[in-house]
Amino acid sequence: MIVKLGQIAHARSGDKGNLVNIGVIAYQAEAYAVLLREVTAARVKAHFADRIEGDVERFELPNLGALNFVCRDALMGGGTLSLLSDAQGKLFGGGVLSLRIELQESEIKFLQHASYPTVTRII
Repeated sequence: MIVKLGQIAHARSGDKGNLVNIGVIAYQAEAYAVLLREVTAARVKAHFADRIEGDVERFELPNLGALNFVCRDALMGGGTLSLLSDAQGKLFGGGVLSLRIELQESEIKFLQHASYPTVTRII
């Protein structure tokens, strides 16, 4: 089953200069294994391919059921150097929640705290 990441996790993000930091936190401790499997640095970079020019590094925080991503060269210089209308990293948290992930049948139970109402089943 394909779902949006926001159906099993929430996120926070911020920036410092040209660097964006994204935290993804599972709603349920048991869903952390899904985050580890599905939300890789490569997938986050691909998801924001039009924004992140540098490397994406993933840090695992099992005691929090969370992942932290450090995205370099993500704000076209950041702050006052960027020509972007909003050169801040705060929107990346919401953006990562639309990343499509795959749940196994046994993991459907993690949807009980869904923040998005739709689930798409692939046939």
